[in-house]
Amino acid sequence: MNHSGKVDQDDIMRARNVLLASGRRTPREEVDAYRVLSQVSPAAYLPRLARALQDLSYDTGAGKWHLSALALCEEAVAAARCIDRAEPARASVLYQALDSCQRQLYMAGRRAEGLTMRAEMLTIGRAQAEVSADPVVKGLREWATGLSEEGRYAEAADAMTELVTAILPDGPASGALAWSLLEWIAALHDAGRPSEALTAFEKLVNMEAAEAANDRGPMACHLYSLIGYAQMLDTHGRSQQAALARQEALALLTELADTGERKSWSGYQASFWAVLLTISSAESDRPAPDEPRPPSGAAPMQWSPDVTRRYFGSLQALREEVDSLAARAIEDPDRHLGELVRLHRVLTVRSAVYWENRTHRFAERVRSLFDDGVGLAGRLSQHDPAGGTRTLARILIDRSTFHTAAREFGPALDDFRQALNCLGEAN
Repeated sequence: MNHSGKVDQDDIMRARNVLLASGRRTPREEVDAYRVLSQVSPAAYLPRLARALQDLSYDTGAGKWHLSALALCEEAVAAARCIDRAEPARASVLYQALDSCQRQLYMAGRRAEGLTMRAEMLTIGRAQAEVSADPVVKGLREWATGLSEEGRYAEAADAMTELVTAILPDGPASGALAWSLLEWIAALHDAGRPSEALTAFEKLVNMEAAEAANDRGPMACHLYSLIGYAQMLDTHGRSQQAALARQEALALLTELADTGERKSWSGYQASFWAVLLTISSAESDRPAPDEPRPPSGAAPMQWSPDVTRRYFGSLQALREEVDSLAARAIEDPDRHLGELVRLHRVLTVRSAVYWENRTHRFAERVRSLFDDGVGLAGRLSQHDPAGGTRTLARILIDRSTFHTAAREFGPALDDFRQALNCLGEAN
């Protein structure tokens, strides 16, 4: 950018008149005025230009991104970089500009550049934390999410460990800790660190138990965390601990079926359920080797836009693949029925996460998928009692948690008891 001061005086006068006019100015007029004035008074107008460019990139009236959103955000970053390094506000302005730009880069499929900007955001966050002595480093979560999507699980786990270590002393009061614990658990598990992942899961279970006992959190979230914990214990051969966790879940679900929640909650527990569902299904949901995968412990709003588009854009193709496989499974169940059950669960989980993120009436959209999944798993259990019965238990537990998310506690308890019977854990 040119800040030599060689700007036409008429342009300067028009720009000032636009900003001083009593009438409402458009975002485009504001940007054009700041472009001029930032060349003659950069200290005053470069920060305003950077923010105005970001505002212009999204058309609030139309509810969509401007066609030139990426170029506008790149210009915002360039403007922010030109702010004098001695200016106290420079770091915050640059951080926000980078954040807007990295999102646009991901939307355009330019993932490597987007991740590079997240790395720069983290550098700024570390510098700010050092000055303020704040243990929480801004940008860690975005960095960890980006790493996880690229399959750099060990680095993602280290980043989430740093973040959780910083926020853990403040406890769950802010509401952010539970979501961070979910991301931490998934990152540790994906990184092949099961003992640490289970320890982290135990922290989540204990925290949700304390919150529910003191009426500071939903019983349903305690239930979901117990069920997810049991599934991960099973995955790593700790069947006795898993059975104990399921007995705790049974007692909790029995209370919910008898009396419901002890108090009314806003409904975020359904989102909590959906995220735990992605963790439990991560191993069976196998993206193509060259495709980034959503971070299994993060809510969809944390995913990069291109991953979100690819993940949910696959639903129709998955539906067609399931339908095709269903016909082959009838003819040759030995070869195709197990794969059909797996693939149908992938479709069910992706659909549940998609609709829960879009409407509070998600149950209407996915109920039949959970019912069909139980039917398919029942067929597998009859065809292959040795392996199929445990699969049926898992699918029944999936539907039990779905019923709980839909606040249908009686059917949820029925499914859970049937699952325990399949596992030989019924009382």
